[in-house]
Amino acid sequence: MSTLVCFHAHPDDECLATGGTIARASSEGHRVVLVVATDGAFGEVPNDLQPGETLADRRFKEVTASAKVLGVARLEMLGYKDSGMTGWSQNSDPQAFINADVDVAAQKLSKILTEEKAEAITIYDWHGNYGHPDHIAVYKVGHRAAEIAGVKNIFEMTTNRDAFRRMREMALSNPEILSETEGIGDFDPDGPADDGNPMGEPESVITHRVDVRKYCDQKKLAIACHRSQITDTSFFLNMTDEIFELAFGTEWFIKHGETGPARERWLFE
Repeated sequence: MSTLVCFHAHPDDECLATGGTIARASSEGHRVVLVVATDGAFGEVPNDLQPGETLADRRFKEVTASAKVLGVARLEMLGYKDSGMTGWSQNSDPQAFINADVDVAAQKLSKILTEEKAEAITIYDWHGNYGHPDHIAVYKVGHRAAEIAGVKNIFEMTTNRDAFRRMREMALSNPEILSETEGIGDFDPDGPADDGNPMGEPESVITHRVDVRKYCDQKKLAIACHRSQITDTSFFLNMTDEIFELAFGTEWFIKHGETGPARERWLFE
């Protein structure tokens, strides 16, 4: 069996972006290591923080619980501060991940890759899937760390823009789906995301369509661990199993050095 390292920007990204892949790899006997770059301190602040408890404290507890649900063997935090969205004041914090020296951060990650004898790493696509500054930094640091550690199998998580468009059109024509996929009717997959680019990538450049339908229950349970950010009323947790599987039962990757179009493949083949 092999070791897969999943490198993410914030607590909760692991389950939203690659939860099914993590669960599948773990269930098949692979060792999965989760590395999270930042503390997620600029997410939603819940009203039930305990005296002395920070949002970063809460989010670490949540990602620890999520990792357990998904079958993660090792969880590591790189120790950087959440940079916030583009244009936020936190962007200028010297400790924010977007201000980290790429080589210094990559050395930290490459040490884990080397210790684990990682065969593969997941990161994000070139613009962080939707332009979040920390996600873009994950792409840069992840590629550099893989280069240092000699990891050849680099999988860039992305959103299939064409599939999202098809789902949006389906939802607009089906009131039941539309009611369970909050906001999808108002979201234009071809419109500008946080960095001005459309979300994700077109199907023509994606290399891997990963079937994780069998692991949707685990994925939903992992999402539910992040109660500070995803409440009981969130559409994530209130979809029927059928709609959840339709929306989140496939995860998409671009394998570095390969070309599309997307077809059903597994990371370990």
